[in-house]
Amino acid sequence: MDIETNTSSNTRLNNAVAITVVLLSVFMAISKVKDDNIVQAMQQAKADSIDTWSEYQSKKLKLHLSESALHQAKLLQATNGNVDNKALFAEEIVTQQNAIVKYEKESAQLQEKAKGFAKSYDEMNYHDDQFDMSDALLAIALAVAAVSALVSNWLLLGLAWVSGGFGVLFGLSGFLGWAFHPGWLAALLS
Repeated sequence: MDIETNTSSNTRLNNAVAITVVLLSVFMAISKVKDDNIVQAMQQAKADSIDTWSEYQSKKLKLHLSESALHQAKLLQATNGNVDNKALFAEEIVTQQNAIVKYEKESAQLQEKAKGFAKSYDEMNYHDDQFDMSDALLAIALAVAAVSALVSNWLLLGLAWVSGGFGVLFGLSGFLGWAFHPGWLAALLS
């Protein structure tokens, strides 16, 4: 009878391990797809941010060049007494003043746009962290579940369920936008 009881207990344990492994593996696979999509979006946001900051720097350079040209035109106008050139200097001054206004406006817009990309990246990184923590905890759960089957230990399977439960919680938080994100753990894993 002891052999039958032991075999029955092992069968129940093995069945529980099998169900645990299947459920956690399916959830892990679905979460991995979402996590990979977030990482791709993060890469795009980072590239857009870098491009926008480069464009911002270009506009600021053009702004400084226009300010310098304006300053030079004003100096030349002030030092040149030729009446024929005064209209030309006045036209150049207006052109450079308009360019300065344009570049100041475009620079401010680009700065805000770049900050928006950075904010978007940070928001996606928050959810990426959740999926990363989910992935780690689910991997631990699968490993512990496998060991529990090898050593026929229900306590280890319970530990796998706890780890898997937290892994699922982190994954659901990533999918549903919940604010479940222990910063200390994210910092530890970063």
